Amino acid sequence: MADPSVAAVVRLGDTVRFTRPPGLAAWAAVGGKKEADGPLAAGFDLLFTDNRLGEETWEQAESTLQRHCVELLLQKADASAAQIDLALGGDLQSQCTATAYTFRGLDIPFAGVYGACSTMAEALGLAACLTAGGAADRALAMTSSHFCAAERQFRTPLNYGGKRTPTAQWTATGAGACLVTAQAGPGQVRLTAAAFGRVRDLSVKDGTNMGGAMAPAAAETLRRFFADNRCRPADYDGVYTGDLGVVGSEMLAQLLTAEGIDLAGRHKDCGLLLYDREAQQTGAGGSGAGCAASVLAAHILPALKTGRMRRALLVCTGALMSTTTLLQGESIPAVAHLVELTAPES
Repeated sequence: MADPSVAAVVRLGDTVRFTRPPGLAAWAAVGGKKEADGPLAAGFDLLFTDNRLGEETWEQAESTLQRHCVELLLQKADASAAQIDLALGGDLQSQCTATAYTFRGLDIPFAGVYGACSTMAEALGLAACLTAGGAADRALAMTSSHFCAAERQFRTPLNYGGKRTPTAQWTATGAGACLVTAQAGPGQVRLTAAAFGRVRDLSVKDGTNMGGAMAPAAAETLRRFFADNRCRPADYDGVYTGDLGVVGSEMLAQLLTAEGIDLAGRHKDCGLLLYDREAQQTGAGGSGAGCAASVLAAHILPALKTGRMRRALLVCTGALMSTTTLLQGESIPAVAHLVELTAPES
């Protein structure tokens, strides 16, 4: 049993480091048609060939996507909804309605979280803090996005047939969920640290250039994390950003190089892993809250579980604009949240 006199967390600047790391008991990834045709398809637990999932609206389809993800997660964890102390989750729909409608059918205490595409790392970081601090034994962290629902809300209806710009990214139709336990057990991937980012704004006003808007936030969070923990990119097998795409990834490398930080070939972007950009015509890469969440559950966590990776950083980035602020000519603020993940102890 852990010594109660030893603090469960240590604060290092913007980093919360866990002295008794929470564990990831299970995870699940669910995707749509585009994801089924992508290079990570084999890692998903469930894939749909019809993005409407039998529902009347795209918004309802996203909730159904989430419901399947939660059900698979509980099944893999051999747990019931009654055994979950708290669920943290969100999505890109107005007021996180996709997630709210999902949890109206599940009798689990629910805390809605919104960080745009940074939501998965934010939910994981909060779940780790709550479980490590004794506020919960088991916490569920989940987020999702749906291409058609996001296009209708943030850009133009699909029937309009508007031409996509070269910087535009493809919103993933996917959901990812993780079950966080108070202390990592045998064979469990450990969540060893979390860093909650600061809002940054590079005055980007182009709503189709999410990568350019979010890259400064990712650079800021990584810069502070490396300084707080006296570590460097080479200490990790992978530094995964959520969905910067081609444009944002190039900008991130430039910003960190100017700070004397060399990603040393460690950087990988979930938006570039999820799709074959050329073959699937996804523009500058994938995006959406479900992008990093599904890649985490389908690709990153399995690699840590099997020992193919020992340490990894997940840095989810979010553009914090709305349709209203864009129409008012506002620039796009962004934030990036980070979690440090390590393989099970031998």
